[in-house]
Amino acid sequence: MQLIDKLSILADAAKYDASCASSGAPKRSSRGKDGLGSTNGMGICHSYTPDGRCVSLLKILLTNFCLYDCQYCINRRSSDVPRARFNPEEVVTLTLDFYRRNCVSGLFLSSGIIRSADYTMEQLVEVARLLREEHQFRGYIHLKTIPDADPALIALAGRYADRLSVNIELPTDQSLQTLAPEKNIGSIRQAMHTIHTGEQNVRDEPRAPRFAPAGQSTQMIIGADATDDSTILHSAQTLYSHFKLRRVYYSAFSPIPNSPGSVPLAAPPLLREHRLYQADFLLRGYGFQADELLKGPGDLALDIDPKLAWALNNRDLFPLDLNRADPSLIARIPGIGLRTTQRLVELRRQRRIRYEDLTRMRCLLDKARPFIITSDYKPSQAQCSSEYLHQQLRDRPQPQQLGLWA
Repeated sequence: MQLIDKLSILADAAKYDASCASSGAPKRSSRGKDGLGSTNGMGICHSYTPDGRCVSLLKILLTNFCLYDCQYCINRRSSDVPRARFNPEEVVTLTLDFYRRNCVSGLFLSSGIIRSADYTMEQLVEVARLLREEHQFRGYIHLKTIPDADPALIALAGRYADRLSVNIELPTDQSLQTLAPEKNIGSIRQAMHTIHTGEQNVRDEPRAPRFAPAGQSTQMIIGADATDDSTILHSAQTLYSHFKLRRVYYSAFSPIPNSPGSVPLAAPPLLREHRLYQADFLLRGYGFQADELLKGPGDLALDIDPKLAWALNNRDLFPLDLNRADPSLIARIPGIGLRTTQRLVELRRQRRIRYEDLTRMRCLLDKARPFIITSDYKPSQAQCSSEYLHQQLRDRPQPQQLGLWA
């Protein structure tokens, strides 16, 4: 098979893995004769990371052959999709060629399981080793970790990669046992623990060799089973707490050709995935707990965002006087973010906050107005009804443009 044909198959097969953001990668310079692949160079990047840099990644699988028969996966053993496999040298060639064409500045590499977990992990590590040691590649490398692989191989991967990820796949142990019985939740958590230990060792000993400086991430598939959003968010909260993950990614289940009867035949609403990302951001950035966003079992509301839903369920806390309120509560006001909260706190050290200050700071006043008090503004009683606000502030579906002959 020609290299271009392999690339077509294995790039398409990698699109189902969402956990490939590159935030947290260290800045490196490629000045000098021994450097290649700076992650902060100009003109070579096509997507922005949360820390403001542009990094585009070559996102491929080493192979889509797989020993496992996970029911939700298009590359499962029983699937009839076209198969292909790169050797490590071919992945290295592609990465360097795409870099020299200013198409990418990094690599995201995952794989199906071939021969054994250890063999597959050895192949992934060899790609990273060749790039780093043979070609002095200083670009971003994200390796998908094979859970059952020897911890020594995972530790070696952390020496070469900027980020490692171990996909937990499904939110509950029961779902994993039902849809992917060949996988072991214990080995997945053990791999996460190995990576977390490597990160801790570097933090505790500054002279220790580098280890996955961009941390680790994971992915959950949403809608492949009946797990509700409350369980999903509690699972994510546990992962953040126990393993200090940088991100949990959520991927709406996509029905695949000739799907088995054990998985749904229809995809969940993409808006559900979006609400989970919003809720996850509140967990990571705003200090929310999963129990605050969803009290008891159930799903997040689709018509309003989780922050607004929380505010409507806690009307006794509002409206807040911006000149007196604790900053942590100000950040929880719908339409006001963390950066704006910091600016408001700095401003009120100089003078009292007025309504026009919020306009100048470009707050989302349609959402914030019913929840705030300033020196010259206070919402009326009629504006404070939760039912009224739910109707007024809910997201309206975007109108669809009709075709010319509709």
